Amino acid sequence: MYQRIFAALLFVLAFMPLTYAQTSTAKSQPGNVTFWNELQKLCGKAFSGSIAVDTSNSPDFAGKAMVMHVRSCEKNRIRIPFFVGEDRSRTWVLTRKGNRIELKHDHRHKDGKPDAVTMYGGTSTNTGMATRQFFPADDETVRVVAPPAGNAPSAAANVWWIDLVPGEYFVYNLRRLGSDRLFSVKFDISKTVAEPAAPWGWKD
Repeated sequence: MYQRIFAALLFVLAFMPLTYAQTSTAKSQPGNVTFWNELQKLCGKAFSGSIAVDTSNSPDFAGKAMVMHVRSCEKNRIRIPFFVGEDRSRTWVLTRKGNRIELKHDHRHKDGKPDAVTMYGGTSTNTGMATRQFFPADDETVRVVAPPAGNAPSAAANVWWIDLVPGEYFVYNLRRLGSDRLFSVKFDISKTVAEPAAPWGWKD
């Protein structure tokens, strides 16, 4: 399992090289601590984004307005609704667990009930970098995400990562290893937008 994860991270890094320098502050503490602290600074703010890459050309995203809202912040959990047009079903849930960070995807219907495919994601396998955290697919992802047809790679091959460059951008990425599947949405965090309505399933 760990060999698969290590190979996955090397593959992703080969395609998504870092082009920005780490700050002196980032070097003085574990990468995930700096990453978390910078993410906390975005609490309560909303930002506009757009698709950077989507090899599936999904009609669910094409040509639609996109907004992320760092809506709920606790000491060890941050929830970020991701709005696509009028669709308010998606929330990214980041949780600190010891010296690791977990990413989950909370999907809801309009009535607030969980979707059949929800709470998939993964947990970082090391402290990561101050501006980038990786999340290889966990066992729950394999259970809840429907297997593909034929011999296509399953969700077990998913690797998510988030790039966060303070004052510049936040990028959510997904790569399915062994396929051409690559999805990336980039948000400009240098300026805020109006806070959107609550995502589906939220009471406030």
